[in-house]
Order: sequence, then structure tokens, then C-alpha cells
Amino acid sequence: MYEYKMVQVPPHIEVQAGKNHGGEAAAYMQKIVDANATNGWEFYRVDPIGVNVKPGCLSALFGQKDVSYTYYVISFRKQK
Repeated sequence: MYEYKMVQVPPHIEVQAGKNHGGEAAAYMQKIVDANATNGWEFYRVDPIGVNVKPGCLSALFGQKDVSYTYYVISFRKQK
């Protein structure tokens, strides 16, 4: 039996020009996984989650359409 923990991460990370060496995304994820592993959480997987935001009444009257976003969630687990 496991218990699970989800951590939302941003879909993009910012890197300053000239400091992009190609491993920034992996280093970012490594920090998150290591921090949770310290507390006994085992990395399980990463999932994209789509969120559709509908405009409010007034915005819809002016023609605003739904806006879609994709977020990423890292799942961790540990035995109970």
C-alpha cells in the first residue's frame, strides 16, 4: 500500500542568455526529486495535466474564448 504526493512544476523554466548549457531542465527536476527523496518520497512519474479556463460572463459577451494551459505534476510515493 502506498501514499502519494503530487508536486506541480512550471511548464517552463527561465535561463539567462549565455548560461544555457542544455541540462537546466534535468537539473531543475533533480533538485525537486532529491528534496522529496530526503523526506522518504520515491519518484514515481511526471504527468501533463490540461486545464481549460472558461471566460467569465462579461468576457464571453465580448467574444473571449476558452484558454487552455498544460501543467506538469510530479508524482511521488512511499509505502504506508
